[in-house]
Amino acid sequence: MKTLTNFSYHHVLVLGLAKSGTAAAQLLLDSGVNVRINDLKADKETPEVRELMKQGAEVITGGHPLSVLDQVDYLVKNPGIPYDNPIIAEAEKRNIPVVTEVELAGLLHEGPLVAVTGSNGKTTTTTLIHEMIKSDHQKVSLAGNIGHVSCEVARNTGEDETMVTELSSFQLLGTEKFRPDISVWLNLYEAHLDYHHSLENYHQAKAQITANQTPADTLVYNADDENIVKFLPDVKAKLVPFSIHKKGEGAWSDETSIYFENERIMDKQDILLVGEQNLQNILAAVATVKVNGIRNEAIQDVLKTFAGVEHRLQFVTKKNDRLFYNDSKATNILATSYALKSFENPVILLAGGLDRGTEFDSLIPHLNGVKSLVVFGETADLLIETANKAGIQDVVKVETMNEAVQEAYKRSEEEDVILLSPACASWDQYRTFEERGHMFIQAVHKL
Repeated sequence: MKTLTNFSYHHVLVLGLAKSGTAAAQLLLDSGVNVRINDLKADKETPEVRELMKQGAEVITGGHPLSVLDQVDYLVKNPGIPYDNPIIAEAEKRNIPVVTEVELAGLLHEGPLVAVTGSNGKTTTTTLIHEMIKSDHQKVSLAGNIGHVSCEVARNTGEDETMVTELSSFQLLGTEKFRPDISVWLNLYEAHLDYHHSLENYHQAKAQITANQTPADTLVYNADDENIVKFLPDVKAKLVPFSIHKKGEGAWSDETSIYFENERIMDKQDILLVGEQNLQNILAAVATVKVNGIRNEAIQDVLKTFAGVEHRLQFVTKKNDRLFYNDSKATNILATSYALKSFENPVILLAGGLDRGTEFDSLIPHLNGVKSLVVFGETADLLIETANKAGIQDVVKVETMNEAVQEAYKRSEEEDVILLSPACASWDQYRTFEERGHMFIQAVHKL
Protein backbone atom coordinates (compact mmCIF):
# COMPACT_ATOMS: atom_id res chain seq x y z
CA MET A 1 0.00 0.00 0.00
CA LYS A 2 1.17 3.51 -0.82
CA THR A 3 2.26 6.01 1.82
CA LEU A 4 2.71 9.78 1.76
CA THR A 5 5.99 10.95 0.25
CA ASN A 6 7.40 14.50 0.39
CA PHE A 7 4.97 15.19 3.23
CA SER A 8 6.42 18.22 5.01
CA TYR A 9 4.61 17.86 8.36
CA HIS A 10 5.93 15.87 11.30
CA HIS A 11 3.40 16.10 14.15
CA VAL A 12 -0.24 15.61 13.14
CA LEU A 13 -3.37 15.76 15.27
CA VAL A 14 -6.26 13.58 14.09
CA LEU A 15 -9.41 15.11 15.60
CA GLY A 16 -12.24 12.58 15.68
CA LEU A 17 -11.84 8.94 14.77
CA ALA A 18 -14.72 7.07 13.14
CA LYS A 19 -13.89 5.56 9.74
CA SER A 20 -12.19 8.58 8.19
CA GLY A 21 -10.08 9.42 11.24
CA THR A 22 -8.95 5.83 11.69
CA ALA A 23 -7.93 5.58 8.03
CA ALA A 24 -6.09 8.91 8.16
CA ALA A 25 -4.26 7.99 11.36
CA GLN A 26 -3.16 4.65 9.88
CA LEU A 27 -1.91 6.31 6.70
CA LEU A 28 0.06 8.92 8.66
CA LEU A 29 1.60 6.30 10.95
CA ASP A 30 2.62 4.18 7.97
CA SER A 31 4.16 7.32 6.44
CA GLY A 32 6.41 7.81 9.46
CA VAL A 33 4.56 10.78 10.92
CA ASN A 34 4.05 11.37 14.66
CA VAL A 35 0.31 11.02 15.29
CA ARG A 36 -1.82 12.25 18.17
CA ILE A 37 -5.52 11.30 18.22
CA ASN A 38 -8.16 13.22 20.14
CA ASP A 39 -11.68 11.78 20.32
CA LEU A 40 -14.20 12.57 23.04
CA LYS A 41 -15.89 9.17 23.15
CA ALA A 42 -13.33 6.76 21.72
CA ASP A 43 -12.69 3.61 23.76
CA LYS A 44 -8.99 2.81 24.11
CA GLU A 45 -9.86 -0.86 24.53
CA THR A 46 -11.36 -1.31 21.06
CA PRO A 47 -9.15 -3.33 18.68
CA GLU A 48 -8.81 -0.43 16.23
CA VAL A 49 -7.63 2.07 18.84
CA ARG A 50 -5.36 -0.45 20.55
CA GLU A 51 -3.71 -1.20 17.21
CA LEU A 52 -3.08 2.50 16.53
CA MET A 53 -1.60 2.91 20.00
CA LYS A 54 0.56 -0.16 19.46
CA GLN A 55 1.97 1.51 16.35
CA GLY A 56 2.88 4.62 18.32
CA ALA A 57 -0.16 6.87 18.18
CA GLU A 58 -0.87 8.98 21.27
CA VAL A 59 -4.59 8.76 22.05
CA ILE A 60 -6.40 11.33 24.21
CA THR A 61 -10.04 10.68 25.09
CA GLY A 62 -12.71 12.06 27.42
CA GLY A 63 -12.26 15.73 26.49
CA HIS A 64 -10.72 18.26 24.12
CA PRO A 65 -7.98 20.12 26.06
CA LEU A 66 -6.20 22.80 24.03
CA SER A 67 -2.93 21.10 24.97
CA VAL A 68 -3.64 18.49 22.27
CA LEU A 69 -2.34 21.15 19.84
CA ASP A 70 1.07 21.41 21.51
CA GLN A 71 3.88 20.61 19.02
CA VAL A 72 1.27 19.94 16.29
CA ASP A 73 1.95 21.35 12.79
CA TYR A 74 -1.03 19.80 10.89
CA LEU A 75 -4.60 18.84 11.84
CA VAL A 76 -6.82 16.26 10.12
CA LYS A 77 -10.39 16.58 11.35
CA ASN A 78 -13.52 14.49 11.01
CA PRO A 79 -15.71 16.26 8.39
CA GLY A 80 -18.64 16.50 10.81
CA ILE A 81 -16.75 18.60 13.38
CA PRO A 82 -17.68 22.26 12.81
CA TYR A 83 -15.09 25.01 12.49
CA ASP A 84 -16.30 26.78 15.62
CA ASN A 85 -15.03 23.83 17.65
CA PRO A 86 -12.52 25.31 20.18
CA ILE A 87 -9.67 23.04 19.05
CA ILE A 88 -10.11 23.99 15.39
CA ALA A 89 -10.55 27.69 16.18
CA GLU A 90 -7.34 27.60 18.24
CA ALA A 91 -5.50 25.69 15.50
CA GLU A 92 -6.41 28.38 12.98
CA LYS A 93 -5.16 31.07 15.39
CA ARG A 94 -1.85 29.20 15.51
CA ASN A 95 -1.77 28.95 11.67
CA ILE A 96 -1.95 25.17 11.81
CA PRO A 97 -3.44 23.83 8.54
CA VAL A 98 -6.84 22.17 9.14
CA VAL A 99 -7.88 19.58 6.54
CA THR A 100 -10.09 16.52 6.08
CA GLU A 101 -8.75 13.16 4.95
CA VAL A 102 -9.78 14.00 1.37
CA GLU A 103 -6.75 16.28 1.20
CA LEU A 104 -4.51 13.30 2.00
CA ALA A 105 -6.24 11.26 -0.71
CA GLY A 106 -5.45 13.96 -3.25
CA LEU A 107 -1.78 13.83 -2.26
CA LEU A 108 -1.73 10.03 -2.63
CA HIS A 109 -3.72 9.25 -5.76
CA GLU A 110 -1.62 9.19 -8.94
CA GLY A 111 -4.21 8.36 -11.61
CA PRO A 112 -7.19 10.31 -13.00
CA LEU A 113 -9.35 11.79 -10.23
CA VAL A 114 -13.07 12.52 -10.64
CA ALA A 115 -14.80 14.39 -7.79
CA VAL A 116 -18.58 14.85 -7.54
CA THR A 117 -20.47 17.29 -5.34
CA GLY A 118 -23.91 18.91 -5.16
CA SER A 119 -26.79 19.41 -2.75
CA ASN A 120 -28.68 16.44 -4.23
CA GLY A 121 -27.87 13.49 -6.46
CA LYS A 122 -24.23 12.96 -5.49
CA THR A 123 -24.46 9.25 -4.72
CA THR A 124 -26.46 8.36 -7.83
CA THR A 125 -24.15 10.35 -10.13
CA THR A 126 -20.96 9.05 -8.54
CA THR A 127 -22.22 5.48 -8.85
CA LEU A 128 -23.26 5.99 -12.49
CA ILE A 129 -19.83 7.37 -13.42
CA HIS A 130 -18.11 4.48 -11.67
CA GLU A 131 -20.33 1.89 -13.36
CA MET A 132 -19.90 3.43 -16.83
CA ILE A 133 -16.10 3.45 -16.57
CA LYS A 134 -16.18 -0.10 -15.20
CA SER A 135 -18.49 -1.20 -18.04
CA ASP A 136 -15.84 0.02 -20.49
CA HIS A 137 -13.39 -2.43 -18.85
CA GLN A 138 -11.17 0.28 -17.40
CA LYS A 139 -9.68 0.30 -13.92
CA VAL A 140 -11.81 2.38 -11.56
CA SER A 141 -12.42 2.71 -7.81
CA LEU A 142 -15.23 4.29 -5.79
CA ALA A 143 -14.50 6.53 -2.81
CA GLY A 144 -15.59 9.38 -0.55
CA ASN A 145 -18.88 10.19 1.11
CA ILE A 146 -20.42 7.14 -0.56
CA GLY A 147 -18.97 4.93 2.17
CA HIS A 148 -15.36 4.28 1.19
CA VAL A 149 -12.77 6.51 2.89
CA SER A 150 -10.90 8.32 0.11
CA CYS A 151 -7.40 8.21 1.59
CA GLU A 152 -7.81 4.48 2.24
CA VAL A 153 -8.93 3.79 -1.33
CA ALA A 154 -6.15 5.98 -2.76
CA ARG A 155 -3.53 3.82 -1.04
CA ASN A 156 -4.39 0.95 -3.38
CA THR A 157 -4.85 2.77 -6.70
CA GLY A 158 -2.34 2.85 -9.53
CA GLU A 159 -1.46 5.42 -12.18
CA ASP A 160 -3.81 3.76 -14.66
CA GLU A 161 -6.82 3.68 -12.30
CA THR A 162 -9.53 6.35 -12.11
CA MET A 163 -10.79 7.20 -8.64
CA VAL A 164 -14.36 8.53 -8.53
CA THR A 165 -15.13 10.21 -5.22
CA GLU A 166 -18.31 11.73 -3.77
CA LEU A 167 -17.62 14.80 -1.66
CA SER A 168 -19.78 16.78 0.77
CA SER A 169 -19.37 20.46 1.61
CA PHE A 170 -17.95 19.35 4.97
CA GLN A 171 -15.18 17.41 3.25
CA LEU A 172 -14.45 20.06 0.62
CA LEU A 173 -14.09 22.82 3.18
CA GLY A 174 -11.10 20.91 4.56
CA THR A 175 -9.07 20.95 1.34
CA GLU A 176 -6.07 23.10 0.40
CA LYS A 177 -4.36 21.57 -2.66
CA PHE A 178 -7.01 19.01 -3.66
CA ARG A 179 -7.26 19.12 -7.48
CA PRO A 180 -9.53 16.76 -9.44
CA ASP A 181 -8.88 16.14 -13.12
CA ILE A 182 -12.65 16.29 -13.58
CA SER A 183 -14.90 17.93 -11.03
CA VAL A 184 -18.68 17.55 -11.25
CA TRP A 185 -20.99 20.17 -9.73
CA LEU A 186 -24.58 18.94 -9.82
CA ASN A 187 -26.69 21.64 -8.16
CA LEU A 188 -26.62 24.14 -5.31
CA TYR A 189 -29.54 24.56 -2.92
CA GLU A 190 -29.85 25.79 0.65
CA ALA A 191 -28.49 23.14 3.03
CA HIS A 192 -26.41 22.58 6.18
CA LEU A 193 -26.74 26.17 7.39
CA ASP A 194 -26.40 24.95 10.99
CA TYR A 195 -22.84 23.93 10.06
CA HIS A 196 -21.84 26.69 7.62
CA HIS A 197 -23.85 29.51 9.35
CA SER A 198 -24.67 31.23 6.05
CA LEU A 199 -25.70 30.38 2.51
CA GLU A 200 -22.63 32.15 1.17
CA ASN A 201 -20.31 30.01 3.32
CA TYR A 202 -22.07 26.85 2.11
CA HIS A 203 -21.77 27.90 -1.53
CA GLN A 204 -18.08 28.76 -1.11
CA ALA A 205 -17.43 25.34 0.45
CA LYS A 206 -18.97 23.66 -2.59
CA ALA A 207 -16.96 25.88 -4.95
CA GLN A 208 -13.79 24.46 -3.38
CA ILE A 209 -14.21 21.44 -5.69
CA THR A 210 -12.85 23.50 -8.61
CA ALA A 211 -10.71 26.04 -6.72
CA ASN A 212 -7.36 24.42 -7.57
CA GLN A 213 -8.20 23.28 -11.08
CA THR A 214 -6.21 24.57 -14.06
CA PRO A 215 -6.99 24.84 -17.80
CA ALA A 216 -5.74 21.25 -18.10
CA ASP A 217 -8.69 20.10 -15.94
CA THR A 218 -12.46 19.99 -16.52
CA LEU A 219 -15.51 21.22 -14.60
CA VAL A 220 -18.76 19.46 -15.52
CA TYR A 221 -21.53 21.77 -14.28
CA ASN A 222 -25.30 22.20 -14.26
CA ALA A 223 -26.03 24.97 -16.75
CA ASP A 224 -29.62 25.18 -15.43
CA ASP A 225 -28.51 26.16 -11.91
CA GLU A 226 -28.02 29.90 -11.55
CA ASN A 227 -26.26 29.47 -8.21
CA ILE A 228 -23.51 27.48 -9.94
CA VAL A 229 -23.36 29.63 -13.08
CA LYS A 230 -22.46 32.71 -11.02
CA PHE A 231 -19.19 31.02 -9.99
CA LEU A 232 -18.09 30.29 -13.58
CA PRO A 233 -16.16 33.55 -14.21
CA ASP A 234 -13.66 32.51 -11.52
CA VAL A 235 -13.22 28.94 -12.81
CA LYS A 236 -9.93 28.20 -14.59
CA ALA A 237 -10.86 24.67 -15.74
CA LYS A 238 -12.37 23.80 -19.11
CA LEU A 239 -16.16 24.11 -18.79
CA VAL A 240 -18.46 21.28 -19.91
CA PRO A 241 -22.18 21.91 -19.20
CA PHE A 242 -25.12 19.57 -18.84
CA SER A 243 -28.72 20.70 -19.12
CA ILE A 244 -32.26 19.41 -19.44
CA HIS A 245 -33.40 22.75 -20.91
CA LYS A 246 -30.55 24.03 -23.11
CA LYS A 247 -29.68 22.07 -26.23
CA GLY A 248 -26.55 21.49 -28.28
CA GLU A 249 -23.69 21.96 -25.80
CA GLY A 250 -22.19 19.40 -23.42
CA ALA A 251 -24.69 16.73 -22.32
CA TRP A 252 -28.34 17.50 -23.08
CA SER A 253 -31.67 15.92 -23.92
CA ASP A 254 -34.76 16.43 -25.99
CA GLU A 255 -38.14 14.69 -25.80
CA THR A 256 -36.79 11.36 -27.06
CA SER A 257 -33.02 11.07 -26.60
CA ILE A 258 -29.90 12.11 -24.69
CA TYR A 259 -26.86 13.58 -26.43
CA PHE A 260 -23.29 14.67 -25.92
CA GLU A 261 -22.48 17.69 -28.08
CA ASN A 262 -23.93 16.72 -31.49
CA GLU A 263 -23.74 12.96 -30.86
CA ARG A 264 -26.87 11.01 -29.96
CA ILE A 265 -26.15 8.59 -27.10
CA MET A 266 -29.44 6.67 -26.66
CA ASP A 267 -33.25 6.74 -26.42
CA LYS A 268 -34.64 8.03 -23.14
CA GLN A 269 -37.26 5.28 -23.16
CA ASP A 270 -34.46 2.69 -22.76
CA ILE A 271 -33.22 4.29 -19.51
CA LEU A 272 -34.36 2.46 -16.38
CA LEU A 273 -34.01 5.40 -13.95
CA VAL A 274 -36.99 7.74 -13.82
CA GLY A 275 -37.54 11.39 -13.00
CA GLU A 276 -36.17 14.82 -13.83
CA GLN A 277 -33.66 14.74 -10.98
CA ASN A 278 -32.25 11.45 -12.25
CA LEU A 279 -32.13 12.79 -15.82
CA GLN A 280 -29.89 15.57 -14.54
CA ASN A 281 -27.71 13.01 -12.75
CA ILE A 282 -27.53 10.91 -15.93
CA LEU A 283 -26.51 13.86 -18.10
CA ALA A 284 -23.82 14.83 -15.57
CA ALA A 285 -22.47 11.28 -15.63
CA VAL A 286 -22.58 11.13 -19.45
CA ALA A 287 -20.68 14.43 -19.76
CA THR A 288 -18.06 13.19 -17.29
CA VAL A 289 -17.38 9.84 -18.93
CA LYS A 290 -17.43 11.24 -22.48
CA VAL A 291 -14.70 13.67 -21.40
CA ASN A 292 -12.95 10.57 -20.07
CA GLY A 293 -13.25 8.79 -23.43
CA ILE A 294 -15.78 6.11 -22.45
CA ARG A 295 -17.60 4.35 -25.31
CA ASN A 296 -21.32 4.89 -25.92
CA GLU A 297 -21.94 1.14 -25.65
CA ALA A 298 -20.68 1.15 -22.05
CA ILE A 299 -22.93 4.13 -21.20
CA GLN A 300 -25.94 2.42 -22.77
CA ASP A 301 -25.32 -0.87 -20.96
CA VAL A 302 -25.37 0.90 -17.58
CA LEU A 303 -28.38 3.13 -18.23
CA LYS A 304 -30.46 0.20 -19.50
CA THR A 305 -29.86 -1.81 -16.32
CA PHE A 306 -29.10 0.59 -13.44
CA ALA A 307 -32.13 0.62 -11.11
CA GLY A 308 -30.87 3.35 -8.79
CA VAL A 309 -28.93 3.68 -5.57
CA GLU A 310 -30.58 1.89 -2.68
CA HIS A 311 -33.32 3.97 -0.96
CA ARG A 312 -33.02 6.84 -3.49
CA LEU A 313 -35.96 6.44 -5.87
CA GLN A 314 -34.81 2.84 -6.23
CA PHE A 315 -36.83 0.59 -8.52
CA VAL A 316 -37.68 -2.49 -6.45
CA THR A 317 -39.79 -4.73 -8.69
CA LYS A 318 -42.82 -5.06 -10.92
CA LYS A 319 -45.65 -7.24 -9.62
CA ASN A 320 -48.84 -7.82 -11.60
CA ASP A 321 -48.06 -4.68 -13.61
CA ARG A 322 -47.64 -2.54 -10.46
CA LEU A 323 -44.31 -0.70 -10.17
CA PHE A 324 -42.71 -0.46 -6.71
CA TYR A 325 -40.18 2.26 -5.80
CA ASN A 326 -38.22 2.71 -2.57
CA ASP A 327 -37.41 6.36 -1.84
CA SER A 328 -36.88 6.01 1.92
CA LYS A 329 -34.03 8.57 1.72
CA ALA A 330 -36.72 11.21 1.08
CA THR A 331 -36.70 12.57 4.63
CA ASN A 332 -38.10 16.01 3.73
CA ILE A 333 -40.85 17.55 1.61
CA LEU A 334 -38.48 18.71 -1.15
CA ALA A 335 -37.20 15.19 -1.75
CA THR A 336 -40.72 13.75 -1.87
CA SER A 337 -41.85 16.46 -4.27
CA TYR A 338 -38.98 15.51 -6.62
CA ALA A 339 -40.03 11.86 -6.41
CA LEU A 340 -43.67 12.64 -7.22
CA LYS A 341 -42.63 14.72 -10.25
CA SER A 342 -40.84 11.63 -11.59
CA PHE A 343 -44.01 9.72 -12.51
CA GLU A 344 -46.77 10.23 -15.05
CA ASN A 345 -48.64 7.09 -13.93
CA PRO A 346 -51.06 7.26 -10.96
CA VAL A 347 -49.20 7.03 -7.64
CA ILE A 348 -50.11 5.39 -4.36
CA LEU A 349 -47.91 7.24 -1.87
CA LEU A 350 -46.64 5.78 1.41
CA ALA A 351 -45.57 8.62 3.71
CA GLY A 352 -45.03 9.58 7.35
CA GLY A 353 -42.49 9.45 10.12
CA LEU A 354 -40.86 11.63 12.75
CA ASP A 355 -42.77 14.79 13.69
CA ARG A 356 -40.38 17.75 13.57
CA GLY A 357 -43.16 20.31 13.64
CA THR A 358 -43.22 20.53 9.85
CA GLU A 359 -46.32 21.68 7.99
CA PHE A 360 -46.98 19.72 4.80
CA ASP A 361 -48.92 22.36 2.86
CA SER A 362 -45.98 22.90 0.49
CA LEU A 363 -46.42 19.28 -0.63
CA ILE A 364 -50.00 19.89 -1.83
CA PRO A 365 -49.11 21.18 -5.35
CA HIS A 366 -47.19 17.96 -5.98
CA LEU A 367 -50.01 15.60 -4.97
CA ASN A 368 -52.01 15.93 -8.20
CA GLY A 369 -51.02 12.48 -9.43
CA VAL A 370 -51.60 10.74 -6.08
CA LYS A 371 -54.74 8.58 -6.17
CA SER A 372 -54.29 7.07 -2.68
CA LEU A 373 -52.28 7.99 0.39
CA VAL A 374 -51.12 5.48 3.01
CA VAL A 375 -49.81 7.21 6.15
CA PHE A 376 -47.95 6.05 9.25
CA GLY A 377 -45.77 7.29 12.09
CA GLU A 378 -45.98 10.44 14.21
CA THR A 379 -46.99 12.65 11.27
CA ALA A 380 -49.85 10.42 10.07
CA ASP A 381 -52.65 12.74 11.22
CA LEU A 382 -50.90 15.82 9.78
CA LEU A 383 -50.61 14.07 6.42
CA ILE A 384 -54.30 13.13 6.55
CA GLU A 385 -55.12 16.83 6.98
CA THR A 386 -52.85 17.63 4.01
CA ALA A 387 -54.59 14.97 1.90
CA ASN A 388 -57.97 16.50 2.73
CA LYS A 389 -56.75 19.93 1.63
CA ALA A 390 -55.40 18.40 -1.59
CA GLY A 391 -58.71 16.67 -2.33
CA ILE A 392 -57.36 13.13 -2.06
CA GLN A 393 -60.37 10.95 -1.27
CA ASP A 394 -58.65 7.65 -0.49
CA VAL A 395 -56.48 7.88 2.65
CA VAL A 396 -55.68 5.12 5.12
CA LYS A 397 -53.67 5.18 8.36
CA VAL A 398 -51.61 2.12 9.33
CA GLU A 399 -49.17 1.11 12.06
CA THR A 400 -46.56 -0.98 10.27
CA MET A 401 -44.76 -1.10 6.93
CA ASN A 402 -46.27 -4.50 6.16
CA GLU A 403 -49.75 -3.03 6.58
CA ALA A 404 -48.78 -0.02 4.47
CA VAL A 405 -47.64 -2.16 1.54
CA GLN A 406 -50.68 -4.44 1.76
CA GLU A 407 -53.09 -1.50 1.85
CA ALA A 408 -51.29 0.17 -1.05
CA TYR A 409 -51.47 -3.00 -3.11
CA LYS A 410 -55.22 -3.42 -2.39
CA ARG A 411 -55.84 0.07 -3.74
CA SER A 412 -53.70 -0.35 -6.85
CA GLU A 413 -54.48 -1.15 -10.45
CA GLU A 414 -52.30 -2.16 -13.39
CA GLU A 415 -49.64 0.45 -14.30
CA ASP A 416 -49.93 2.18 -10.90
CA VAL A 417 -46.77 3.24 -9.05
CA ILE A 418 -46.53 2.25 -5.38
CA LEU A 419 -44.02 4.69 -3.93
CA LEU A 420 -42.44 4.86 -0.48
CA SER A 421 -41.34 8.51 -0.19
CA PRO A 422 -42.01 9.44 3.44
CA ALA A 423 -41.20 13.21 3.50
CA CYS A 424 -40.09 12.61 7.11
CA ALA A 425 -37.16 11.23 9.06
CA SER A 426 -37.47 7.62 10.20
CA TRP A 427 -36.48 7.81 13.87
CA ASP A 428 -39.97 7.51 15.33
CA GLN A 429 -40.18 3.86 14.20
CA TYR A 430 -36.80 2.91 12.73
CA ARG A 431 -33.14 3.42 13.57
CA THR A 432 -32.31 4.70 10.07
CA PHE A 433 -33.95 5.47 6.74
CA GLU A 434 -32.08 2.42 5.40
CA GLU A 435 -33.86 0.17 7.88
CA ARG A 436 -37.19 1.68 6.83
CA GLY A 437 -36.37 1.08 3.17
CA HIS A 438 -35.38 -2.53 3.81
CA MET A 439 -38.66 -3.11 5.64
CA PHE A 440 -40.52 -1.76 2.61
CA ILE A 441 -38.60 -4.02 0.21
CA GLN A 442 -39.23 -7.07 2.40
CA ALA A 443 -42.94 -6.27 2.59
CA VAL A 444 -43.13 -5.91 -1.20
CA HIS A 445 -41.49 -9.29 -1.76
CA LYS A 446 -43.92 -10.89 0.72
CA LEU A 447 -46.93 -9.87 -1.38
